Amino acid sequence: MPPTATPQSMTGYATGSQDTSLGRVTVEFKSVNSRFLDLSFRIPDDLRAVEGPLRELLSARVKRGKVDCRVSLLRASESARLGEPDAALLEELARASHAVRQALPDAQAFTVAEALRWPGVLREDSDATETAAGTVLPLAAQVIEEFQAARSREGVRTADVVLAAIDRVQAIVDDLLGKLPQLLAAQQQRLERRLSEALAGAGSALAPEETGARVRQEITAHGLRADVAEELARLGTHVTEVRRALRAGGPVGKRLDFLAQELNREANTLGSKAVAIELTNASIELKLLIEQVREQAQNLE
Repeated sequence: MPPTATPQSMTGYATGSQDTSLGRVTVEFKSVNSRFLDLSFRIPDDLRAVEGPLRELLSARVKRGKVDCRVSLLRASESARLGEPDAALLEELARASHAVRQALPDAQAFTVAEALRWPGVLREDSDATETAAGTVLPLAAQVIEEFQAARSREGVRTADVVLAAIDRVQAIVDDLLGKLPQLLAAQQQRLERRLSEALAGAGSALAPEETGARVRQEITAHGLRADVAEELARLGTHVTEVRRALRAGGPVGKRLDFLAQELNREANTLGSKAVAIELTNASIELKLLIEQVREQAQNLE
């Protein structure tokens, strides 16, 4: 059954550019893992008005991850020549520079380039600026499609890794369920032999019938403590739930992280109740596989 929504990785990158009369506008999205949705923006002052709509666009499409949005404007050379300096602002800068140098004689004066880069010094064509700003959102809408596609491709690869680990977990559980009766029977035989030898060696005053009953009582109690069928059943249930979550798709990272904790809990109990080397080795291998699941889950949205 194919997933209804592809699991999304929290890692992705996409960029796109478009030429305008003011220069080339570029929108870039890149993201890494985060527990929550964390958006940051780097936008030129002339285009700062688009930050709010960009935030809404990303929030509607992305649920988790640290997303960096960068909007840049590479101005056309002819646009730079057409800019007209604001004489009044230049005079204010000159007065401020003079006051600073009087207070701090070693301070450097403004260079021409620094003065021209000061916000508002060059008067831009307002129509050109509005055109450039109006380009950002349609361009961002195109870029976010590629961004989400990249996250989906990475999400599919991550889900495949999780499924491979989960398949191995299920194989170990199935193998142990098949061996469990023999493992418990062998352990009971060893325990019965040791208890009988210990009672005989201690010169028990109990009658043989009572000795046998006491041995059987201890074996039964030990068998109840050592039976791991319940833990294996719960491991199988959690495996089924992991597969179901991945088939459903969508934001599954937190769900998988929780299931990995539950799987690890059962694997630890299995190890603590192990009565044979096969169970101990299986517990160790299960915990290694579950850690792989947990690590990969942290990459998914």
